[in-house]
Amino acid sequence: MPVTRRTARSTRRRRRQSAPTTAGYGAGHGRAAREEPQGESQSVNTTSSDGHDEYHALLARRDAMRLRQQLLSPSARPDPGPWVSAARRAHGQPYDGAADQQVITRQLPLVTPFGKLIGHLYDAMFERHPYLRSLFPDSMDFQRVHLERAFWYLIEHLDQPQEVADFCARLGRDHRKLGVRPVHFEVFEQALAEALRRSAGARWNEEMEQAWLRMVRFAVGAMVDGAAGALAEPPYWNATVTAHELRGPDLAVFRVRPAEPFPYQAGQYTRIQTPLLPLTWRPYSIACAPRPDGELEFHVRRTAPGGVSEALVTGTRAGDQLRLGPAQGSMVLDGDPARDVLIVAGGTGWATARALLEELSRRPLHRGTHLFVGARTLEELYDTTALARLEKNCSWLRVVPVIGEESGAAESGSVADAVARRGDWSGHAAYVSGPPMMVTATVYGLTALSLPPDRIHHDPVDGTLPPAARPSRAGAPVAITGG
Repeated sequence: MPVTRRTARSTRRRRRQSAPTTAGYGAGHGRAAREEPQGESQSVNTTSSDGHDEYHALLARRDAMRLRQQLLSPSARPDPGPWVSAARRAHGQPYDGAADQQVITRQLPLVTPFGKLIGHLYDAMFERHPYLRSLFPDSMDFQRVHLERAFWYLIEHLDQPQEVADFCARLGRDHRKLGVRPVHFEVFEQALAEALRRSAGARWNEEMEQAWLRMVRFAVGAMVDGAAGALAEPPYWNATVTAHELRGPDLAVFRVRPAEPFPYQAGQYTRIQTPLLPLTWRPYSIACAPRPDGELEFHVRRTAPGGVSEALVTGTRAGDQLRLGPAQGSMVLDGDPARDVLIVAGGTGWATARALLEELSRRPLHRGTHLFVGARTLEELYDTTALARLEKNCSWLRVVPVIGEESGAAESGSVADAVARRGDWSGHAAYVSGPPMMVTATVYGLTALSLPPDRIHHDPVDGTLPPAARPSRAGAPVAITGG
């Protein structure tokens, strides 16, 4: 069902009659690819948005008290309880992740494919704590995909505990907007233990379960510390839509003004929640470098009926209120002014490219920059005015349009092939954003052209998990897009 103001109003009336006000672990997670997957339909959740706001207000007061305590007694650390204390000790002590990785990997056939394990996990969690179900969107498909990717990331990188700890600390900071508290992690661990037993059946063993639980406790310890380190910032930012323009039947460009200063760097993204779909967050790239007026710009393509993208494209107008999560992503400009830059963008991945180009134009030392911008047709180059302005004003910028199979463009065919045909990029820093297949093909192509992987920057396929430093398991997508 399409998301409209009328259906949202009627649903909000129903919500006020129901629902507990405690957040559950992972509630409202955004999707992997800054857009809903094709064919996903998100109906409006029937939990109490008013109660959810009251819960967040209570959390804000509690966080303010904790921040005051930190400022008055910097060395003091409140006791969060025995389970989280144990998780913190696991995070603070040298962790033999490689050993647990071997145990988990060796016994993966007992619990894979993960769909069954995750189904058992949520069943166990909601059986023990039914009120938690009301904190998730009506469709759990998105949550299941997100959790499966998180499991794969942890398992594949468990032999690199510092990388996992850094990632989980950022994740803990982001989870504050969901109202996740330490007790919810304990509930999650209990449900995971039950799910492992149900999935493995008679082949379950203590060694496997303990390896999984140590992995989770290590990750949770980092998440708790990441959340504690972010007490000085809001869990989310309220923002007002100041302009909204349709650039086609399924694409909108809009600007918002946050009520408080919103810190970010060019190339990062944020998760957006619309009041038309409470508890549902989706990641979108910020399409501008930081501006003096504090406004942010977003480019959103509608990808599925009833989802966040449809609400933002067709159900949003100037004056509406949105919520923004903290800025995330590592696709920011490096600090080497002597190295030339390669930017490859497709679809609404142009948003990230535009922000990076704006930032480059402000720097005193201009770096030689090649921009490959891809679209299926000329009509899909929806921001040509901004592109032409940048090309005119930036003598150091070379723009190569790649327009599907049409003639008349500087290049035709795939963007990845066009980049490969254009020369040696081994001395450049590369930034890639767009549809997943395009990003994956481009990254593989640049690697084959001897560009070191640590100089190829892209966001992950789900907008949350960091890009793999080494090849992922076969068949796994490795890049994200805003397209």
